[in-house]
Amino acid sequence: MMRVALGTTVLRRGLAQGGIDGIGNYTRALLGQLAQQAGVRVLPFAYSGPDAPLAADPPLRAGDFQLQALLALLSGAAFPATTHALKGRVDLVHATDHLIPSVRGVPVVATLMDAIPLAHPEWVSYRFKAIKNALWRRSARWATHVITISSHARQELVEWFGIPEPRISVTPLGVDERWFLPPSAAACARVRARHALPERFFVFVGTLQPRKNLGRVIAAHRALAPALRREVPLVVAGRAGWGCEAEVATLAEGDGGTLRWLRHVPDEELQPLVSMASALVFPSLHEGFGLPVLEAFAAGTPVITSTTTSLPEVAGDAALLVDPRDEDAIAGAMLALIETPALAQALRSKGRTRAAGFSWARTAARTVDIYRQVLGCG
Repeated sequence: MMRVALGTTVLRRGLAQGGIDGIGNYTRALLGQLAQQAGVRVLPFAYSGPDAPLAADPPLRAGDFQLQALLALLSGAAFPATTHALKGRVDLVHATDHLIPSVRGVPVVATLMDAIPLAHPEWVSYRFKAIKNALWRRSARWATHVITISSHARQELVEWFGIPEPRISVTPLGVDERWFLPPSAAACARVRARHALPERFFVFVGTLQPRKNLGRVIAAHRALAPALRREVPLVVAGRAGWGCEAEVATLAEGDGGTLRWLRHVPDEELQPLVSMASALVFPSLHEGFGLPVLEAFAAGTPVITSTTTSLPEVAGDAALLVDPRDEDAIAGAMLALIETPALAQALRSKGRTRAAGFSWARTAARTVDIYRQVLGCG
């Protein structure tokens, strides 16, 4: 039986704060799917400390990450509390987030979703980002092997972290099965009534932040004919992040009813919302993967996304790909999907087929193969 300590700090912090991010979703999905893999026993662990308060005591407590990381950087020693908690109890450690430990006598696999904080520090807002980015780059070298989520992300990790490519494996993310299930008529009616949605609308999904490119999406929608904008408004589902003051002001104004800001939409409403949309408009400037694209595919919704970073790799030929910095191209794609029903239907069919190739069970199975490779038993 292979015993794997799985880092759950970011997941637990998200649960405590009422909102789970992409890392948290990845960790939660792995926890569920690894439990179904033969010959694997998963032991969750988490760090304490001001940067990662615990929602509840986990099975394995690994101490304070920042203090141990500082000690490891200054002395070259392994994390004392983490080593004490894990050594002898597990065969391998999997850090699913940026909290990557150095553990004496135990190999460490680390998942790095992307290199965005290093490649584009102007797009991140956390305090002391230069120091934290330096720590992140150094701590990544403590990993025996690295998992990432797209081939594009792997190339970024080679460039920005200096990790040799053979030490990086790609395991694409999966689509939750609920996205493939058509929502009930009652669920759709509730969401439509709650948000006063018309029959047709474009939807944008994501936290409002610079790299999500919402400003250009709004500008592209404004470039459409006024009558069309009234008939097919732009609906935005996502919390206000940072660096989005202009977008927030525009959303609050509403642009004469052609722009709707729903703010955070809970999971039980998001799938009906996306499934009813005429298209998901997701021309992000930079993604490590782009899971909303696959979720919309599974829901049977046409997608407009970017020609950049990981998005062509994820979308394949099942979406309309546009230059995310070209507002006219985004507007043209929106108009094409409204005026050409045959195109929209073809993308719906291609999208469902594309999404079916990405499952969390497959992600977990590939992850276990990597564990075995690292342990020399595969």
